[in-house]
Amino acid sequence: MLKLLIVCALAAMSTADIAEEEDVLVLKKSNFEEAFKTYPNILVEFYAPWCGHCKALAPEYAKAAGMLKAEGSDIKLAKVDATEESELAQEFGVRGYPTIKFFKGGEKENPKEYSAGRQADDIVNWLKKRTGPAATTLTDVTQAESLIADNEVAVIGFFKDVESENAKAFIKTAEAVDDIPFGIISDDAGFSKFEVAKDGVVLFKKFDEGRNAFDGVVSKEKLLTFIRSNQLPLVIEFTEQTAPKIFGGVIKSHILMFVPKTAKDFQDKMDQFKKAAEGFKGKILFIFIDSDVDDNQRILEFFGLKKEACPAIRLITLEEEMTKYKPETSEITAENIISFCTAFTEGKLKPHLMSQDIPDDWDKNPVKVLVGKNFEEVAFDPAKNVFVEFYAPWCGHCKQLAPIWDQLGEKFKDTANIVVAKMDSTANEIETVKVHSFPTLKFFPAGDDRKVIDYNGERTLDGFTKFLESGGKEGGAPADDEEDEDSDDLDLDDAEEDDSDVDEGHDEL
Repeated sequence: MLKLLIVCALAAMSTADIAEEEDVLVLKKSNFEEAFKTYPNILVEFYAPWCGHCKALAPEYAKAAGMLKAEGSDIKLAKVDATEESELAQEFGVRGYPTIKFFKGGEKENPKEYSAGRQADDIVNWLKKRTGPAATTLTDVTQAESLIADNEVAVIGFFKDVESENAKAFIKTAEAVDDIPFGIISDDAGFSKFEVAKDGVVLFKKFDEGRNAFDGVVSKEKLLTFIRSNQLPLVIEFTEQTAPKIFGGVIKSHILMFVPKTAKDFQDKMDQFKKAAEGFKGKILFIFIDSDVDDNQRILEFFGLKKEACPAIRLITLEEEMTKYKPETSEITAENIISFCTAFTEGKLKPHLMSQDIPDDWDKNPVKVLVGKNFEEVAFDPAKNVFVEFYAPWCGHCKQLAPIWDQLGEKFKDTANIVVAKMDSTANEIETVKVHSFPTLKFFPAGDDRKVIDYNGERTLDGFTKFLESGGKEGGAPADDEEDEDSDDLDLDDAEEDDSDVDEGHDEL
């Protein structure tokens, strides 16, 4: 008995060394190993105290931890201040904030990256999928009602024979969806209660129609399409929490309405927008953005908008290359939006490319100033070798590069066939050049073949000089080659903040 008491006391002391804040374990290098011995399944957030994304996640993360604790789950949520625990951050490859990893079964090796949304329900559902059955067996109506009541969206398979091929396809679908809970029921009372006449799948949701019944031949692919088309509201607000759902979905064509929630006609604009959305369900995602919110100003800038110009409509495709479209009329009516979206789906719209006006003194200084309207003429001048920096005014790496770039311009200002230039890529867009990170450096050699060479060398005056004097050979690579490991993608998802980037090479939008 004495031995048992000693063991229990030691275990309690070990656990006590791991502090908790709002049900979230606070991990450090000193207690990291102990945490895995004590708790078999841990979701760990690596964060930075100054990170806006991390601050926005914090209340939802704590709420999820509390939900799991209340259920008596053995899953724990934890957090690591990566700015203080740099060894842990390096060990687990943390390159941005927040980075969230799931450690299962007490194993530190090969943790799984968290891939769902940033709301408490998303976190809990994702974790349950990782530690339990993909679809919960619902033995009676009460369990089914609880699943529906406790979740924003839930999918239930109604199958008399849970071993049927259709039921197996349903389970495979459930395994492929991280952020929505699935249930399966065979009870006759369940069919009757939810008015399901035959085997099938129903998506229940707390918005719009309330429920959607799958119609067609059951297969994993078709069920996934059905779920992704119906899991989001007809019109969804862009926020820190909804961003993963918006950008992680299969619908890559998004129409955005920028409108201040405080506007007197806000609801009227929303009604018009929602009415238009009904005809494009599953084809175009309708999103509204509160143009008065400070965190959304970067998104407005990305589209060349100022909040004084809102309300406004824009459309964007998020395929390999992001392409923007602007309606011809600024009047927001359901009829105008439907006409705009129809023209887009029929391939009748031309991309909208932003451009500032050409400054009167664009060529006064050694570093020439390019905008969309003069880019082609200058960059593709067959008699000139043109070296261009594509930058963003807010980009820290661009600011560091600025004095070196000015020195380069000064050095070659009297060389007749060399032009050193720069272009603000947040306000100017070029159809022939796609910018994915800041700063991006491209060389346009003299000649008629419109060749483009990416600069991948050192960002020093010496490196740039050798590159130019070698005709773009030393430190260069053909455009569209794979980017170096220091490059970050330019994503609309990160347009709210500039703090998700740990990388020292580029800033992302």
